[in-house]
Amino acid sequence: MTIGHGQHPSSVVTLKSVHDFDTTITRIKTALDGVGAIVFADVDQREAAGLAGLDLRRTRLILFGNPKAGTPIMAANPHSALELPLRLVVWEDDTGHTHVDYRDVSQTLGPLYAIAPELLAPLQRMTGLLQNTVQ
Repeated sequence: MTIGHGQHPSSVVTLKSVHDFDTTITRIKTALDGVGAIVFADVDQREAAGLAGLDLRRTRLILFGNPKAGTPIMAANPHSALELPLRLVVWEDDTGHTHVDYRDVSQTLGPLYAIAPELLAPLQRMTGLLQNTVQ
């Protein structure tokens, strides 16, 4: 069975990578480092599933951020910390294609947490960065 993209919130950006799974991970980490972002965690969800005796397609959750961008947002509204650090998921479908899902929190932090647009500007660049990374 081929995995479709399924239903997801409009704030989730799904990108298909032209690179294999491992190369996509490496390119993302390099790009994040290049813009001063810190990778706080890289969770191999397939490995975790295997430890529970379950199968899961190759799936990695990456938590990342830049305190220079995130701290002013959390200072403006402490509840916004639920959305930070940023995260993305790299996953492989049944045909071997790699995808990157990223929740564009700049779309949710403004309307849901009343964060000023100027504080969101650094986060709005993330989608373009990821698009360039998977091409």
